[in-house]
Amino acid sequence: MCAVAVLPPPGGDFSFTFPPDVRWVRSAREAIRTALGAVSPSSPEKADLVEKTTLLTSEVVTNAVVASLNSVRPSPVALYAAWTPAGAVRVSVHDSAPGVPQPPAGFPLPEDEHGRGLLLIDLYASDWGVCHHTPGPGKLVWFTITGGLR
Repeated sequence: MCAVAVLPPPGGDFSFTFPPDVRWVRSAREAIRTALGAVSPSSPEKADLVEKTTLLTSEVVTNAVVASLNSVRPSPVALYAAWTPAGAVRVSVHDSAPGVPQPPAGFPLPEDEHGRGLLLIDLYASDWGVCHHTPGPGKLVWFTITGGLR
């Protein structure tokens, strides 16, 4: 199975569909970084927004890939990004696995390998959530980050 990336003109929407394999997380991270970099000229604010969006995308995509791999029938993961006229970016990740991501009950210990993703999303995202009313099984995890892409 191969990945499909679509990069429209600056200011447009972006999508990237890939197999549920942890090796694709890096590709998803770099694809969102490239898409955001194509939108507007560089600035310190934009650099911060790109870094936060890239980090959160990596966390959500990792969760989706792991959920899909642990499901009965692993299926592709889809990454979407859309830019608002106000300069915010909204990233959505769809997987067909059942269940809802849950933040940990407490803070992870320094030696813990898991449990930080949703905490980071809650810290850096302006808003985030999970939708179950997607076409087909699974869920769509989304987040929005505001801050001057335009």
